[in-house]
Amino acid sequence: MNFTDSSANSGISLDEEEGNASPQQSGLPCPDPLPQDENGRADGVQAKPETRSTCCYCGVGCGVIIQTDGEKVVGVRGDPDHPANFGRLCTKGSTLHLSARPALQQQVRALFPEMRTTREGLRERRTWDETQDFIARKFADTIRLHGPDSIGFYISGQLLTEDYYVFNKLAKGLIGTNNVDTNSRLCMSSAVAGYKQTLGADAPPACYEDIDHAQVIFIAGSNTAYAHPIIYRRIEDARRKNRGLKIIVADPRRTDTAREADLFLPILPGTDVALFNGMLHICLWEDLVDTAYIAAHTEGFTELKRTVRDYTPKFVAETCGINEEDLIKAARWFGESKASLSLYCQGLNQSSSGTAKNAALINLHLATHQIGKPGAGPFSLTGQPNAMGGREVGGMANLISAHRDMGNPDHRAEIARLWSVDDVPSRPGKTAVEMFEAVRAGEIKVLWIACTNPAQSLPDQKLVREALKNAELVIVQEAYKTTATVDYADVLLPATTWSEKEGTVTNSERRITRFKAALPKPAEALHDWEIVTGFAHRLERLMGKTPTIFPYTTSEEIWNEHRESTRGRDLDITGLSFRILEEQGPQQWPFPEGAVSGKKRLYEDGIFPTASGRARFVNTVYKPVAEPVDARFPFKMTTGRQRDQWHGMSRTGTVAQLFAHASEPAIVMFQADMDRRLINDGDLVHVTSRRGSQILPAMAGDDMRGGQAFIGMHWGEEYVSGRGHEGEGSYGVNALTSPALDPSSKQPELKHAAVKILKAELPWRFLVFGWIDETQVLALQSALRPYMRRFAYGSCTLFGREKVGVLFRAADDYPAAPELVKEIEGRFNIQGEGVLRYDDTKRGTSRHVMVHAGKLAAVSLAGDISAEHWLKEYLEGQQPVAALGRLLLMPSAKAPQGFRARGRIVCNCFNVAESEISQVLAAQDLINHGTPEALMLSLQDKLKCGTNCGSCVPELKKMVLIHAGSVKAAA
Repeated sequence: MNFTDSSANSGISLDEEEGNASPQQSGLPCPDPLPQDENGRADGVQAKPETRSTCCYCGVGCGVIIQTDGEKVVGVRGDPDHPANFGRLCTKGSTLHLSARPALQQQVRALFPEMRTTREGLRERRTWDETQDFIARKFADTIRLHGPDSIGFYISGQLLTEDYYVFNKLAKGLIGTNNVDTNSRLCMSSAVAGYKQTLGADAPPACYEDIDHAQVIFIAGSNTAYAHPIIYRRIEDARRKNRGLKIIVADPRRTDTAREADLFLPILPGTDVALFNGMLHICLWEDLVDTAYIAAHTEGFTELKRTVRDYTPKFVAETCGINEEDLIKAARWFGESKASLSLYCQGLNQSSSGTAKNAALINLHLATHQIGKPGAGPFSLTGQPNAMGGREVGGMANLISAHRDMGNPDHRAEIARLWSVDDVPSRPGKTAVEMFEAVRAGEIKVLWIACTNPAQSLPDQKLVREALKNAELVIVQEAYKTTATVDYADVLLPATTWSEKEGTVTNSERRITRFKAALPKPAEALHDWEIVTGFAHRLERLMGKTPTIFPYTTSEEIWNEHRESTRGRDLDITGLSFRILEEQGPQQWPFPEGAVSGKKRLYEDGIFPTASGRARFVNTVYKPVAEPVDARFPFKMTTGRQRDQWHGMSRTGTVAQLFAHASEPAIVMFQADMDRRLINDGDLVHVTSRRGSQILPAMAGDDMRGGQAFIGMHWGEEYVSGRGHEGEGSYGVNALTSPALDPSSKQPELKHAAVKILKAELPWRFLVFGWIDETQVLALQSALRPYMRRFAYGSCTLFGREKVGVLFRAADDYPAAPELVKEIEGRFNIQGEGVLRYDDTKRGTSRHVMVHAGKLAAVSLAGDISAEHWLKEYLEGQQPVAALGRLLLMPSAKAPQGFRARGRIVCNCFNVAESEISQVLAAQDLINHGTPEALMLSLQDKLKCGTNCGSCVPELKKMVLIHAGSVKAAA
């Protein structure tokens, strides 16, 4: 499967933790989208096999129960016994079974090997033997002629631990190169570097249970309500149980997470180090640091103390763009609390100062002794389902197995002995962005990409595309053939995905899960580790190396070797086995031989895995963003997640209803910035950075402040594009983002770029939408991608629920040729005598409507598209149109009399729209339901919104508060 930033082919499973009440105990609803009989089984599928697994999206590790009929997934529900989620799933997890429908999978899955022998040719189906033999010969020849560092591997945080292990061993053990990196470099590498610099090891010290014990939760650089919804549900539970719990949120945007905070710090992008240093300055000034703990368990504080002396409240408030009073309040709450827990994610990591941001926050924890005790600690929230497992096996360019130091000859010798090789290379390999720079420069000749989609997820897409074109050979190992990267593949290797895989993963709280496949491998797809092992055997023979160092026949054999590599290390798991993980459930590391359980939280004894046994303060100095705004590029552009999509959307993008909350790509701006530029909601704008440009619709957002703009990280060329410069095409959001790297972690600054935004004068518009047979919908969406580049702007997304549809939108300086319009309409079956037509060729205006069984089936609007909203709602609502008569064709934006638009969907679980929520709120009895809490309960009782996954709850609360405020103002 493709979960990607990246596209992924991973299957993930069960997670466990102790000490939390279930939703039933706390009085909260436990989601179960399938009707149940008296035995708690889903009605009508009592005999269906069930497999416990986990959701394959973020690193929370939510438990799911997969129901199959032996051939396909027929249902997915949250596992009520799973301590990570107690049966809850977010909108993405609760629709996993929809993404696995055979009608969709057959259109997008890679199911057999494909290969081309010339760059100009088309890939053709080949056997596994032909394909692997060809690759092995190319590798052997390239290594002989150019050395091992002419090979590069770019892999993924969605791979299973066993997959990661064999890729790492192939590169570093057999080939002899450290050029193996992962999309975790875009995700967690600054968190890793921050932990290692301060605490000595890449080991999150806290656990999920700490949310229940915290007195202060400090969320920095994370829209947790969107990015980790089930963690956010736990925070909501903790607030209900502990009314004294305080939430602080630091974020440039007033996100749904920020709106719910007791204290919101709307810092300017990139100023986190100044904020954390400023909070430490106040803690020092007000004697809120623990001097005894600092003296007994840390080192390096004196130098840091001199540095933070300059971070006065006035300086920090001005630097960060916040109020002094709020800064002081945040520092006091954090320092005075008996237990302060920090939760942070990409807002800290995806920065040219990402490691310093992480270290500065950890400095604050160490100085106030907010670590190593219940409810306290710096807790990095993992972005991908197995980014942690990949780091455990050393699957990155600067790591080796089990948290060993690549620069330590003894550590390298230990791994060489384990792998039965002479040595492992000592020089760090190329990291993600560096690797593609090296491919473009010709230093790396052969690039093997597995389970990720760099042609969507990496910054500076111009660089990425040039590199992929310049490589002598590009191998893509993937479950989905529809990602942008697959277009560049000379060899396509089909891999298994979620529900088909078997192995282990590690979630955000260091918990290892063992799971089994729910379905057999489809067609000719193989598990990732099987593909690597089969290739390695061929390469070993060509290199004259025997016996094999890849003797594996099962994933358990690989895991056992990895387990042995951890002996005596900080992540020692020698006390675990597949049997224990199956019988006792997921376990946290460390779990050494002889132990009866793992550790919930680390460093409770004040001893750290450093040479001295002490934690280290890092002297963090604030540096501004790599690309400051100026007169030419005056906007601070940030990127981030949308509620119902994940990474590059290669899986979530197959589920039409997940587009309901954010239906099309857009750039969100501050209303006053739009007004000054005469930009209205929906107007197209050129968004241009120093690297590229992308046209997007503009949308006002009440979460923005002046001079800032926001784009969802998910929108790649699969969904939005255009002609671009000299007709070469545009590539979505990451045509704009910056490749500037953090000097320690080498993580790029995806979170900030300086851009200019200019209104796009594109007078001719074109829109086609219609219902498509489910067996063709994704094939059509893929087929329409090249058409987007025929226009200045093009986008293509899905819509619908029980029925599914495709929406294609384009804009240009001039009307498209009638032949092109007709060709695209033909893709939607708008053709033949049954089409109702209005045409004005002089103006380039037309309206073509296909009616089937008295209802709209498809609509094409060219030139004047002002009727799109009511026509689309008529189509989606499947309303009869016989009474409309000529209104169907009249060039008018005015909706028919009596028509009411539903508007945007807020609750995806129960298909509840904005208009319906507003209508219920307007009719509330404010005498009996006057408080926001009572209004919310009444709303949920009437519409059920927010009672299943809870992902829409923050937005519902916002609507309730706005309504209550307007009623009070009117009174």
